[in-house]
Amino acid sequence: MDINGKKIYFLSDFHLGAPDFESSLVREKKVVGFLDSIKQDAAEIFIVGDIFDFWYEYKAVVPKGYTRLLGKLAELTDSGIKVHVFVGNHDMWMSGYFEKELNIPVYHEPKVFERNGKQFYIGHGDGLGPGDKGYKFIKKIFRSPLCQWLFGQLHPTWGIGLANYFSRKSREKTGSADQHFLGEDNEWLIIYSKEVLRQQQFDYFIFGHRHYPIDFKLSDTSRYINLGDWIRTFTYASFDGTDVQLHEWKH
Repeated sequence: MDINGKKIYFLSDFHLGAPDFESSLVREKKVVGFLDSIKQDAAEIFIVGDIFDFWYEYKAVVPKGYTRLLGKLAELTDSGIKVHVFVGNHDMWMSGYFEKELNIPVYHEPKVFERNGKQFYIGHGDGLGPGDKGYKFIKKIFRSPLCQWLFGQLHPTWGIGLANYFSRKSREKTGSADQHFLGEDNEWLIIYSKEVLRQQQFDYFIFGHRHYPIDFKLSDTSRYINLGDWIRTFTYASFDGTDVQLHEWKH
């Protein structure tokens, strides 16, 4: 696909809903402001996971709120801008709402894209690479249809309350690890990207989840980009048809 002089944008990890309504609303308005600022030159937009701190689509109910963001996404897709969404570990329970209401494809696993002759490997990043066997086991359970059905039997007040509790615990466990580069041998997504490169060439590996902006040269022809987040760093990446660059949104 040729992007015809426009740009492709990548951003992730808004965690809307956390830690409370007031601060989430401020963050949501920043995200919407950014999306509004790029709509004139955006060929495509990739949102690479954890839009929400929790999201579950009951059969006839979706969580209230986020009207500014959802409305902006609808505006973008209605205008012809292609938007892609990847689920994250906090909002993995998407099951058709974005596709039907917003005309946005949703991906549950990493996916390969080719743009302007460049190969992109894109995913949220959770559960990839070595270690963290406990989370990988829990992820399999949470993604099972039975687990999703059982959760859906809970009243939304109880279900969402329970999910928000575990989301808080997850953030507490992470602590300050997201605030610095861990080194080439300890960044699990760098390790994972190198493993993939042994099998197939990609120009760019683009992930979220890490909450720390990283631009790391894997080889002479391949780079790993982590998008940071919209809680602390307010960072995103853009592809102009030739190269990918990380940026900070300062408005």
